[in-house]
Amino acid sequence: MAFEKYPVSSPYSGTQQFSWRIGRYEHRDVPPSSDDTTIIVEARHRYRPDLLSYDLYGSPAYWWVFAVRNPELRRDPIWALETGLMITVPSRDYLNRIVGV
Repeated sequence: MAFEKYPVSSPYSGTQQFSWRIGRYEHRDVPPSSDDTTIIVEARHRYRPDLLSYDLYGSPAYWWVFAVRNPELRRDPIWALETGLMITVPSRDYLNRIVGV
């Protein structure tokens, strides 16, 4: 089995990897910042954290950041992303410093 390195954009990039399995999941934290913005989810982003990530950060790969920062999305980060929901999102610059956008 080939060893694959997870990219920095992945929620699994901090999790240890072996040649034949992935280790125990290591949670990636994105701490609060003064640059955070509160947004209201629009109809076009309903159930689409990947599209919201693309619109905010230029890549669909950061969908998981919304669940990390908003407890109401942790249980189901896709179906809980409803129109009209108010969520906190980090700025692109801050996410770049923390995660490496």
